[in-house]
Amino acid sequence: MGKSKTKRFRPAPFTPAGSLSEQGAEDGTAAGSPAAELLEKLQHPSADVREFACASISKLLQQKQTIPAFVQRDVVRCLGPMLLDKSLAVRETAAGALRNLSACGGFDVCDDMVTKDIMTPLVALLKECRAGLEENNGSLKETKDTNKSHAEDIANEAVNLLWNVCECNSTAVSIFNKQGCLDVVLQYLKRFQTNVDLAIAVASCLQAVTEDNPDLLSSFDASAHQVLEMVMLSLDKALEHILLRTLVAGVTWNIKSTLPSGSQAGTVNAILKIFSECLAIDAGEMVIQIKEEETERVKSSAKPEAEGNVGDGDNSVLNHDEEMEEAPKGAANGENDVSDLLPHSTQEMKQVAALLLAQQTALEIIVNMCCNEDPSDDEWEDLSSSDESDAFMDNSYDEGGKLLSPLCLSAEVHTALRNHLIPKKTLEKTAFPNSVAVDICMASPAWKPLIKKLNMVQYRALTCLHSILLVSDMDCLGGPLMLQSLSQHLSQLIFSQPEFPKEIEFLEAVTSALRALLQMLAANNIPQCMSPEQLMTLCEAGIHSCNVSIRVNVVSILGIAGSVLAKLEDTVQTLKMIGKFLLDVATKDSSLVVVGEALDALFDVFADGKEAEKAAEQLKLLYALKEFQPVFKSRMRKEGKGHYSTDQLCVLDNVKLNLRRFIAYQEMLERKK
Repeated sequence: MGKSKTKRFRPAPFTPAGSLSEQGAEDGTAAGSPAAELLEKLQHPSADVREFACASISKLLQQKQTIPAFVQRDVVRCLGPMLLDKSLAVRETAAGALRNLSACGGFDVCDDMVTKDIMTPLVALLKECRAGLEENNGSLKETKDTNKSHAEDIANEAVNLLWNVCECNSTAVSIFNKQGCLDVVLQYLKRFQTNVDLAIAVASCLQAVTEDNPDLLSSFDASAHQVLEMVMLSLDKALEHILLRTLVAGVTWNIKSTLPSGSQAGTVNAILKIFSECLAIDAGEMVIQIKEEETERVKSSAKPEAEGNVGDGDNSVLNHDEEMEEAPKGAANGENDVSDLLPHSTQEMKQVAALLLAQQTALEIIVNMCCNEDPSDDEWEDLSSSDESDAFMDNSYDEGGKLLSPLCLSAEVHTALRNHLIPKKTLEKTAFPNSVAVDICMASPAWKPLIKKLNMVQYRALTCLHSILLVSDMDCLGGPLMLQSLSQHLSQLIFSQPEFPKEIEFLEAVTSALRALLQMLAANNIPQCMSPEQLMTLCEAGIHSCNVSIRVNVVSILGIAGSVLAKLEDTVQTLKMIGKFLLDVATKDSSLVVVGEALDALFDVFADGKEAEKAAEQLKLLYALKEFQPVFKSRMRKEGKGHYSTDQLCVLDNVKLNLRRFIAYQEMLERKK
């Protein structure tokens, strides 16, 4: 405890627009549809009937309530053979249906798919698609008019299915390793210049299967490295290609140990250059720009037909009236008020979504880079219960009274982070999304989902800022003034809104960042800008959260702030307020993790100093802790096993030991009076 954990992320999913899994399920009442009848049609001799059945099943599988009915009727074993059907259209729709099943069914369904051997036909299909791409007359050629793009369409669905099951099931990953799937999907990745959607699916799949998979690393030879490098060096500025390069950079980071040692520093530099360029783009401004451009197109197309503009192809993106604001009453004769018309082009929305996912992915990978070389990647591992020294103060505290174990970061990563201005660009992304862009998205049903993506980038940026604070020194972050400015910025994020923020992901991220910042400020004796009253407001709100991480963060924040205040004069009343809060948490919180952190914070606040001694005496802290000590031991016995990990129990055991020492320390102070 006392150490801020660096959170790690798994790859985020991306579904290219226009794929089967994004098509609307028009049959909204399909929950009661006859699954058995559709599955029976998969055996029909007509390819058209089989294709229709696959497409219908695909739509229904997007509705979670329909999935159990299909699973009960063994949909996996029914659809699996369709992946190798004689009809290419059936193959594609069957792959799309299974893709939707894997995406909407969750981990249990993916496990069931692997158990029922979906990987055998899937791997065979992927290899046939590769053969069809390499040989124009390969086995996928159905008619003389069939070309390679048909194989790519099937491969796109199949790779997305592969990605989903590999992300959920370790057996699928093992099959990926043994069946040579890496070579297959790398062939698809080579086609990134002509089929970026397929390449994105491959890169997403590779990012998932290369994480913590040492068995696959030996398969990455020089030719595989060359394919990844070719994508990373691409200069295409399209937003989908920015996403692709970001994903491939993440894959390259995962397999960096397979690179020649002499090129690793250059590779890290190239990875962070891609992330820096990605983060430099302002998605909010892009949304505003798209709206302005579309408004101009509408104005042009709204001119009288005599001018030759009505019916021009430029207004083709405005055909869906339900995605535009209604024209004002009384507008007529082509003189419509189009100032409030909103962008809704599927292609443009797809591009903005690709950018936002690229930025989210970049931030998540930077977080992983910051914690990758930490020898103790678990927050609960940094204390050992084997420390039996009698001197409580000498053995429990260092770094200015904080239980702080700074993370390690290689010189290459540290230098690249600084050279590519990653801390600065991360900080910029921690701001709330552009309000004008949010209003535009709110007013357009088609664009409304982008608001969540805009917010997610902010949350990930705050988490990334937390990680950067843990692994950077003060000078790297711009010195004392910059850190104070950052303190003010985080305070503004928390308190500038009319209502106190309630979004769990935001609160978890912002309190983690604030905790790490306060640790750095305290270690360097730099005043922070939040008042004790503001900190108490934050903590009183955060302690009621259902999220354990938020509760851990706020009690740690109070511990850090209190330990600083204990060294100042005339702080007794504030210390009493902090102590009462922490005691209340320690004795009442439902999670032993939070209880342990609250006790740890109490040790920090009342470890030393005349003001702390006065406050502890007025609080009757010694008697409160002596009364609580047996309760804590009892809770550990009753709740520990089965609810908490071995590492957590180890730290809680250490807290129990430190509680005994702290009580002895307080008794010693009392005897001296």
